[in-house]
Amino acid sequence: MRFLVTGAGGQLGTEVVRALSIEGRDVIAVDSSHLDIGDRDAVLGAITSLSPDIIVNAGAWTDVDGCESDPDRAFRVNALAVRSLADGARRVGAHLAHVSTDYVFDGTATRPYVEWDVPNPQSVYGRSKRGGELELDASCTLVRTSGVFSPHGRNIVKTIVGLATGGDGELRFVEDQRTCVTSAADLADVVVRLAIARAPGTFHVTNQGETTWFDLARDVLRVAGADVERVRPITAAELGRPAPRPAMSVLDNAALRASGMPLLPDHREPLERLVKELIER
Repeated sequence: MRFLVTGAGGQLGTEVVRALSIEGRDVIAVDSSHLDIGDRDAVLGAITSLSPDIIVNAGAWTDVDGCESDPDRAFRVNALAVRSLADGARRVGAHLAHVSTDYVFDGTATRPYVEWDVPNPQSVYGRSKRGGELELDASCTLVRTSGVFSPHGRNIVKTIVGLATGGDGELRFVEDQRTCVTSAADLADVVVRLAIARAPGTFHVTNQGETTWFDLARDVLRVAGADVERVRPITAAELGRPAPRPAMSVLDNAALRASGMPLLPDHREPLERLVKELIER
């Protein structure tokens, strides 16, 4: 069984390649420097020449505010690229597993979102990721996740650790947005399992336990042994970012639970491991 992993240089892609390599799988890993997934000819050429059995697309442009100012790039990488990957998968009979986001929802719900709730994205990033979802066949695997963190690349946990250890000033984080955060390693294990099973349909996959960015920052400082009172709450309006964020984007892992698959552990477990790892570096 041959795997093609796109976006292999990112947080999730790195961990997907790791998970497959541990299992001794035949893995071809490509990042944006090797394959521009927004280039249809390049994508079709790569897939037809490599003839993978399973394609895992971990590639995306995840700069939420950047997408707001460059919608053409956002839709090229997050939506049109998925059309090309799905086309290539059909041509060689490969199964496509694609990863999307909680930002496809508008955040007005009063409960966690299940897989069957109707998306209504409010940002360019969210709309472009929803566009990618709509390019998938019914037989494809769609995984939605949120707040991914890992030792690799840029992410909110690494940012908070840097702030916590870089001084003693006040740290301001939004408290009126509820979400889930997810370990890239934990997520990758489930993505690989679903891809190998060729599981069709949509799955929400996050670590358990909802949080806010304010609460997350306090958790990080607590593990780091820093003063949690440095963290002060602010509203999303006060932060004033260009792209709107969902006020409520907690994902209920209902499809996993109904399928009898084990859920990921509480997010505080991998969070504590990562914070300690980053501090010891």
